[in-house]
Amino acid sequence: MDYLENLHDAVLNGDPKTALTITEKALDENIDPQVLINEYMIRAMDEVGARFERFEYFIPQLLMSAKAMKGAMALIRPLLVGEGVEDTTICAITGTVKGDVHDIGKNLLGALLEGGGFRVVDLGTNVSPEQFIEAVETHKAKLVCMSALLTTTMQGMNTTIDAFRDAGIRDEVIMLVGGAPVTHHFAKDIGADGYKDNASAGVVLAKELLGIVK
Repeated sequence: MDYLENLHDAVLNGDPKTALTITEKALDENIDPQVLINEYMIRAMDEVGARFERFEYFIPQLLMSAKAMKGAMALIRPLLVGEGVEDTTICAITGTVKGDVHDIGKNLLGALLEGGGFRVVDLGTNVSPEQFIEAVETHKAKLVCMSALLTTTMQGMNTTIDAFRDAGIRDEVIMLVGGAPVTHHFAKDIGADGYKDNASAGVVLAKELLGIVK
């Protein structure tokens, strides 16, 4: 099964076609899907993030690696469900807060979260606190990532966190915030669990806070 290392390389190098081919072959040979995910694909995405932090990779490379990972995961997840195997992938909810329709940063984060092994439910833009709460309860999510690009809509993050407290489920989820006007100080003041100024670092932080071992 030496060829499985090529799955790692395909994700690392952003080669979706090869990632799909190797995943199909591995599944045909009844290799444990969790081995493919944890030992090869997520390991590759961790290295992608590290290269981004070292300025060796940039956004295009991040997106291609995430695309390779996502394509392979699309083959694996139905198999897990079909065989009655528990999909232990952590669900993450992403969305731009109410009043804000900017989505570039949110979309990048969502792609990297999927590439990092999360199951992402993207609520889009102009998302109300009630919509975030409903999504968390429906999908049993453990992570909420809110974005805002305008100073006038940043308070929507505070409102959403307060709504989670009022609903009695604040302690059940990790809540991260991001966007151009957002700062560590602001995140701390509103009671968010964390903030990062770029999507790659946000994925690393999410994993740390959720106790996901690399």
